[in-house]
Amino acid sequence: MQERRGMMFYRMLEKSFHSKRHRLWFPPLTSVDLPDIWIPNKDTSINTNSIGQTARVLEGKPIANNINSRIAAEICEMKNRIGKTPGLGVILVGGRRDSQSFVHIKVKACVKVGIAPFTVELPEDCSEAELLDAVSSFNENPLIHGVIVQLPLPKHLDEEKIISYVSPEKDVDGFHPTNMGNLAMRGREPSFIPCASKSCIELLLRNDVEIKAKNVVVVGRSKLVGLPTSLLMQVDHFLILPNWKLLSLAWCIYNAQRHHATVTTVHAFTGNPEQITRGADILVSDIGVPNMIRGHWLKPGVIVVDMGANSVEDTSSLQGHCLVGDVCYEEAIVKASCTPVPGGVGPITISMLLSNTVDTAKRTYRHTQ
Repeated sequence: MQERRGMMFYRMLEKSFHSKRHRLWFPPLTSVDLPDIWIPNKDTSINTNSIGQTARVLEGKPIANNINSRIAAEICEMKNRIGKTPGLGVILVGGRRDSQSFVHIKVKACVKVGIAPFTVELPEDCSEAELLDAVSSFNENPLIHGVIVQLPLPKHLDEEKIISYVSPEKDVDGFHPTNMGNLAMRGREPSFIPCASKSCIELLLRNDVEIKAKNVVVVGRSKLVGLPTSLLMQVDHFLILPNWKLLSLAWCIYNAQRHHATVTTVHAFTGNPEQITRGADILVSDIGVPNMIRGHWLKPGVIVVDMGANSVEDTSSLQGHCLVGDVCYEEAIVKASCTPVPGGVGPITISMLLSNTVDTAKRTYRHTQ
């Protein structure tokens, strides 16, 4: 009976949505610009839970190492059977320190598992035509099975146009409009799921975190992380099965699941962000502001997945800077199970990129075990 009522409500809502009279309007999704709009609370007190214990650290490295070892074995098998290996094309524009670092990490990870990396570096002032030529070259190269354009791009380049130019079948980042659209629609199957969002779900499942019926708050609605993560918490999608004995040639068999979480998005125009986040069972942060989310934003026992990766000045570091998350880790860890930055979802995100690249290579070669 409850299911019938739910279906009737859904049909009424759907009818209202398509009605001209009751046409709903949604503002465009924009990147969060928190420093100018959203001023964080200045309270610097450290919160503790009722028994004063620290919660567990949700480490990503062991999970990533496990996944990468399976990928390496799969690639070795592919090479032995058909003499082929996956290839990943990476395009870097400009000299941003963080982008260069991310590309270096991705290329190093490819080499370690046996994926052939192909890189193109373009100057900061390159033309849009030059960048599109580089993307087109990778799209047409049969040795390259996945193509990524390192983001963000310089402001004079149309990021949406460039992303749309990547072949959907090689869009291992999962940002192409076709893949994002299929992700959002019930019953559709995107060729690829965005790696960061996929890694968030993977980390939760590997740590036996129940998502169904939980209150999930996603802080941030960027198209790269926040938006697809919100969708993944609710819609049909495909996840790596933890039972490796079920593997065929593809080490990552995908299993359609529906998590049925209740998802709330907090963004730059949300008037009461701290009140909303304190009601979260699971909190995912994607705002790009160092230490923005403080301890008093969280309720005891919450699961915190910090997707932020912010470079801040650090005179004690040899590099002169260090990487921190959106969540104030020292305050969060005394009351929440929390991912560290670095070492949380980052390593798993790289593993998901490698996984997507292997998947598209197998589709290309029709390789079966």
